[in-house]
Amino acid sequence: MLTLRQSAFDRLESDLFKRLEQQIQTAERVPAAEVHETATAYSICLELPGVVRDSIDVKATDRNLVISAERRAPQPENSEATEAAQTPAKLLSEIRYGTWSRSFRFPSGIDREAVQAVYRDGLLTVEVPKAQTLTSVTVKVEG
Repeated sequence: MLTLRQSAFDRLESDLFKRLEQQIQTAERVPAAEVHETATAYSICLELPGVVRDSIDVKATDRNLVISAERRAPQPENSEATEAAQTPAKLLSEIRYGTWSRSFRFPSGIDREAVQAVYRDGLLTVEVPKAQTLTSVTVKVEG
């Protein structure tokens, strides 16, 4: 009688593939970005295909820019008669839906009041002017 046994290596390989597949499924995907610098400003361009403009949030602090957005899954139409007959079975989905956030830290201060963002054709372009003046505070040492 022949008995087939799974070796320790087979189990290890199987577990590794399961974990890797699980990590790929749950991995956070952030959009590709380009960052450029001129003498007076930084420019950031992010790929955001399929994102609704109203779901994009851009926040600026003294040296940081945080961009977050959400790509929502398409919602089926609510017609009961056509829903049962035309609901397609999903065979494969590589499109990531959900929220993400990405931050950029600049080497010098930025003029957060003058930051401008434009979203067109799936590309978000953010113009971030450099701060013209840096403020410093002199602290009196007591003692």
